[in-house]
Amino acid sequence: MKIKIATRESKLALFQANIVANRITELNNDIEIELIPMKSEGDQTEKPLHEIGGKGLFISKLESSLEDGTSDIAVHSLKDVPAKLNTKFTIGAVLERESSSDMLMSSNGTSIRDFPLNSVIGSSSPRRKSQVNNIRPDINVVPVRGNIETRIKKLNDGQFDGLIVAKAALNRLEIDTSNCYEFTKEEMLPSASQGYVAIECLKSNLEILNILRKINNEKQMILAQAERSFVSAMNGSCLSPIAVLCSEEENNILISAKVLSQDGKDKIYMELNSSYENISNDIDSLASDFIANDAHNLILK
Repeated sequence: MKIKIATRESKLALFQANIVANRITELNNDIEIELIPMKSEGDQTEKPLHEIGGKGLFISKLESSLEDGTSDIAVHSLKDVPAKLNTKFTIGAVLERESSSDMLMSSNGTSIRDFPLNSVIGSSSPRRKSQVNNIRPDINVVPVRGNIETRIKKLNDGQFDGLIVAKAALNRLEIDTSNCYEFTKEEMLPSASQGYVAIECLKSNLEILNILRKINNEKQMILAQAERSFVSAMNGSCLSPIAVLCSEEENNILISAKVLSQDGKDKIYMELNSSYENISNDIDSLASDFIANDAHNLILK
């Protein structure tokens, strides 16, 4: 049997695709793997995300390859996958989570609270921008595009004073973090499913789904889907300042969620203790509380 894996062409994407390939061949070394690197529509422009339709453009070409049979599975960073999938597709598996944290890279690893007045920080994420400006309204957060190596080069070239990146990406690519500040959870809650590698396939492809079921981390899938459900309930997208984290703490799951205005001046923050058994109902209940507090309108402000 041969399984064709669609992936973006970046070093990080290929690294993640190879992790998945190795997991599959560990199950059955008779399975042949072929990686199919693709340049997504989102990779072919430097325009800001809000001008090109959001992160959905990063997966649309990979999904098309699933439909036309060019590939059997597509590997993504789950945070880049829209919370509401086309009904033809499904997330067949997630792997164990890397760090969910965000990192602030600079010349000396300064914390966000100690960053120089009126500094410029690079990030195209409204979630990151809003949370930075909630703490430091003086800081100018400017859009930055490109793969992680390109963004770091722009920082080193002096285009801005700091750069916010996912710790998971730095860890996977073994990039030096000595000049990085790791945001606390209170300062910067992550994007839904940040740190997860996800494998997508056609919902109708039962043979592939059966294979993916064997490499899926069931507990992590529950947490990842709960976070995505919260964003979906908010009618959110990658352009919405919505942050949510479901983390295991002793014998329970702590759900932390935050919704902010685009400028970061206003926010709603709530926490809720849950369990694997109740998390689906609890995340719906938490989303309802946010909606009752006008979260839908807040993310548009």
